[in-house]
Amino acid sequence: MCKSQFHEFLAALPKCEHHLHIEGTFEPELLFELAAKNNITLPADKDAAFASIEALKARYLTFANLDDFLGYYYIAMSALIDAADFEALAYAYFSKAASQNVRHAEVFFDAQVHTERGVAFETVVTGLKAAQRRAEKDFGITTELIMCLVKHLPLPDAMKTFAHARDGGFFADGTLLAVGMDSSEAPFPPKMWTELYDAAKAAGIKRTIHAGEEGPADYVVQALDLLDAQRIDHGLRSFEDDALIKRLVEQKTLLTTCPLSNLKLQCIKSISEFPLRKLLDSGVRFSINSDDPAYFGGYILENYCVLQDTFGLTVKEWESIVTGAVLGSWCSEERKKQLLAEIDGVISTWSAKLGGQ
Repeated sequence: MCKSQFHEFLAALPKCEHHLHIEGTFEPELLFELAAKNNITLPADKDAAFASIEALKARYLTFANLDDFLGYYYIAMSALIDAADFEALAYAYFSKAASQNVRHAEVFFDAQVHTERGVAFETVVTGLKAAQRRAEKDFGITTELIMCLVKHLPLPDAMKTFAHARDGGFFADGTLLAVGMDSSEAPFPPKMWTELYDAAKAAGIKRTIHAGEEGPADYVVQALDLLDAQRIDHGLRSFEDDALIKRLVEQKTLLTTCPLSNLKLQCIKSISEFPLRKLLDSGVRFSINSDDPAYFGGYILENYCVLQDTFGLTVKEWESIVTGAVLGSWCSEERKKQLLAEIDGVISTWSAKLGGQ
């Protein structure tokens, strides 16, 4: 962890999380528990990593790339069957997030992957919403759901799931905040999904997409030009294109960055390669997030701390980061004011304690 005083400061900072896959918070302990409850046999006969909780945790330390990780990610989902399972999964994350002073979270879930294996859309959403209600009551954390569709399945499948959510009123009644896309990136450029994003835009639905993690900067350009994406998830490769960076700054487009994820999936060789200084110096609006923390070795505070250890940020720089995260959130203006006031209080206290560092 970071220097003792800075660790306490970073722990105290009110945080927003915008890039968090709820299925990616599936800790091995809960996975084995739900698999036993639902009589799901994990494939230990084919992969020794599933022989025990400890073996699976060890395997999570050695992902070769995004697709290597996704193989384990999708196997784990097989243990999520009923609404209570989804509630348990989400509430465990909300509890952990609240302990690290996450005050607002906009959470991804992979609806398609669950419906493809026979779990009803309504089952997933019912469980997640129950956890959201409990978390707001218990911790005062506000949360929203972003329905992600997956790039490795055909467009008609994505359109079917999207239409079910739209026509069922899940966006209109506030159950769902936005639509996004995730999973394998390189073989599936954003231009493949124009029909989906046109439909979302026509319905007045907020839009985000994973782009520029393993794919080139042009994928981010496609997301902006062809999909009219309002937010970019990852966007790490954007710095290959100076004109794109200028555009992101002018449009105040939020990049939801994930340092430990980038390291674990070998998008960068070390945290020192994470473009934090470029993000700060360019004026791009961004937030720091944990992505799939059960797999990548750290929740949001661990991501903050590894950046502090590597880059030695000042209180003022952290104030800029967390303020930008609030301003880039899709919560109400009233909620933003509350969060900014909380940040001001913490910054005031810790600026004095840390002597202007």
